[in-house]
Amino acid sequence: MSSPTPLIDISQVLELHRSTVELWHLQPVENTYQGVLELVCQQHIFNYELWHQEDIARSRDVTDAEIAKVKRAIDQYNQARNDHIEKLDDWLTQQLEVNGVSPKPDAKLNTETPGSAVDRLSIMSLRLYHYEEQLQREDVDQDHLARMQARIALCQEQRHDLSRSLSELLEEIQAGTKMHKTYRQMKMYNDPTLNPYLYKAAK
Repeated sequence: MSSPTPLIDISQVLELHRSTVELWHLQPVENTYQGVLELVCQQHIFNYELWHQEDIARSRDVTDAEIAKVKRAIDQYNQARNDHIEKLDDWLTQQLEVNGVSPKPDAKLNTETPGSAVDRLSIMSLRLYHYEEQLQREDVDQDHLARMQARIALCQEQRHDLSRSLSELLEEIQAGTKMHKTYRQMKMYNDPTLNPYLYKAAK
């Protein structure tokens, strides 16, 4: 009996991550995808924006006011990124229900959700792009280039391992041998009723 069609095609996710990072460095960021890839792309957008705000935050030639603005943007993008990890896991839960898939009695639980693994692949695509960008520099020596090439090779190996493991996890979830849950991250610092600095200041 043939295996069911995967609910998320990880090869498509990898290509989306790779191609959009290249495209967004040349033209404005936009999400032209549909279905689950629309969710994947939106989550990827938040990582893309977050990555570049983090670069600015470490610059020494911007004012304190600009740094404060960047730090708030980082906080917002990070919250949105985490929200979309949960949205991706929620989408998977819905699809499992639609397809009548439920975990078997002896199904085990993975330590990482598919949404979290997709997030890690998104970050890896950004890391690879920017390491490969280093190879185009003319103001660095051969030691720098060799170090970048070694890091690129390691990132490629890690991306391969993670994408393969994620594909296997999704297969096991669809087969019912692994359980799937959305883990709510419930960030406290963004909630004015839970962050002591915010609710004490409000009084």
